[in-house]
Amino acid sequence: MNPALTEEQVRAALVDAVRRLDSSGLNRGSTGNASHRWQDGMLITPTGMGAELGPDDLVFVHDDGTVHGPWQPSSEWAFHRAAYRVRPDMAAVLHTHAVHATALGCLGRHLPAFHYMVAVAGGDDVPLVPYATFGSEALSMGVGQALAQRQACLLAQHGLVSGGSSLAQAMKVMQEIESLCQTYLLALAVGEPPVLPADEMARVLEKFRSYGRSARR
Repeated sequence: MNPALTEEQVRAALVDAVRRLDSSGLNRGSTGNASHRWQDGMLITPTGMGAELGPDDLVFVHDDGTVHGPWQPSSEWAFHRAAYRVRPDMAAVLHTHAVHATALGCLGRHLPAFHYMVAVAGGDDVPLVPYATFGSEALSMGVGQALAQRQACLLAQHGLVSGGSSLAQAMKVMQEIESLCQTYLLALAVGEPPVLPADEMARVLEKFRSYGRSARR
């Protein structure tokens, strides 16, 4: 998390992220939610509100669950908190009902390493969290367990969650995993695609640790 960000900047960035998710088709209406770690809790989108929201509509939820704001927080606020608790390095969490990721989750499938870019989620697959009622403790526990070692997870019969050290990173992961889910579903229409071996994915993950971070000399 960038400690130099002001609350005003975080609120503006969250609103922008929600609108980008909607305009890109990754989310529709008020089905998803977004949050950013702030102080001893998080700023999160309110329940039942989508791209029409403004910065002042965001709700502050303390880690103990105390709520401050004009609206009720997203019904999924607890799994955002679960992600922040298991990942001190995570500053932002996004949740959408992106079509292809949701379709894969409805098939009861995780996303295996059929393509090397699956490593963008931090491992050799994108795990599937078993179905649990939205807003439930069971779902929060499942998301927390899945994101402990990953930047994204699929939710059975539900959608996709991504996280990152910034909203930009969480968005990048969300976009990439949704695209990979689309490719995987297309491949499944022909047959079961082969999966890259664990040693190759380990090499890819190691390369990803420094990918795009080296300045030219």
